[in-house]
Amino acid sequence: MSSTPTHVSVAIIGGGPAGLMAAEAAHAAGVSVDVFDAKGSVGRKFLIAGKGGMNLTHGEAKPDFVQRYGTRSREVGEWLDDFDADDLRAWARGLGVETFVGTSGRVFPSDLKAAPLLRGWVRRLRESGVRFHVHHRWLGWTDDGALRFATPECEQAVRADAVVLAMGGGSWPELGSDGAWQAPLRERGVDVSPLVPSNCGFDIGWSEHIAGRFAGAPLKPVTIHLRDQHGHEHARQGECVITAGGIEGSLIYAYSALIRDAIAAHGPLTIELDLSPDRTLERLRADLAKPRGKHSMSDHLRRQTGLTGVKAALLHEVLDREQFHDADNLARAIKRLPLRLAHARPIEEAISSGGGVRLEALNPALMLDACPGVFCAGEMLDWEAPTGGYLLTACFASGRRAGLGAADWIKHLPPAADN
Repeated sequence: MSSTPTHVSVAIIGGGPAGLMAAEAAHAAGVSVDVFDAKGSVGRKFLIAGKGGMNLTHGEAKPDFVQRYGTRSREVGEWLDDFDADDLRAWARGLGVETFVGTSGRVFPSDLKAAPLLRGWVRRLRESGVRFHVHHRWLGWTDDGALRFATPECEQAVRADAVVLAMGGGSWPELGSDGAWQAPLRERGVDVSPLVPSNCGFDIGWSEHIAGRFAGAPLKPVTIHLRDQHGHEHARQGECVITAGGIEGSLIYAYSALIRDAIAAHGPLTIELDLSPDRTLERLRADLAKPRGKHSMSDHLRRQTGLTGVKAALLHEVLDREQFHDADNLARAIKRLPLRLAHARPIEEAISSGGGVRLEALNPALMLDACPGVFCAGEMLDWEAPTGGYLLTACFASGRRAGLGAADWIKHLPPAADN
């Protein structure tokens, strides 16, 4: 660990993708950069995200890509105008990491790993002159405006000409994204929306049979149907996973913000799952109406529809015996199985978080109106997106914009203050 400086030009607080990209952009713009991180190494959440295959970005056409950011599509779209998915792939290539587009449209490094990319990136930053200070947890500001850091030895103060805050949201707190930055910013008059879970699972409250026998079981393919709090209908085919208490997975994550907000506004939300997307209701009715002879209804279900395992168990979970043995009721349940989602899982379990520093509190360069010279980037900003590379892409793009903004700020400081 390097010694703590007493004065720096640009202080980047947070060593995730947004912070490291801010450091790269600011240094390339000609200013010196120091990166401070609370943990013993940078990029820890980035590495965890890459454990199952590093989903770096997405190959979707840009207009559709931008719409993944929902109510913040306009603002995030402006960041992506300067650094989009193609730019991110070119940037990775510059680090010697080739990428490919998978069958789902997601973009991965050719080796599917995050560690080689991160190692190469940090090495290049160090060799260019960026300085790293780990085990430095940001605490806020001193009364005279210096940055406060808790270190293993003592609390230390650092003065900076410009600051980029990139400390993540509230998910995965053990990796550093604990949302502790909210209080110091609110004390300075920054408008911060409460952090909420995003890309998260939801509790249903299964019977012991489902919880005990099918936790971890995948549901695929299925189609989700739901109505949001504004009365709009949504449907999408994909995959999800049964948990001990409810349901999660990519299909649920795609609508997690919508579901979360609907529950917050009106209480538990009922979604419907089509367990057999490739068959029409009419065909299921006809298949199930066939004579079953001596076969049990469960065996008849298997023989006529192919539904077994967790899908069959879910039908038993929702339907009583009389409903299950009625071919018409059973067919309708297969096409529209109602599941009541009670509430989101805690933010600590979520893949990402919503809420954070409201974009209205920032200028176009991502500088806080209430704190001149202080910029914000990444997941601590009030935007969210589904999984699929969209989260990382916006983190990179916002980090680049904030880093360039910090460098420009310094270049326009009065000579007496530019030291």
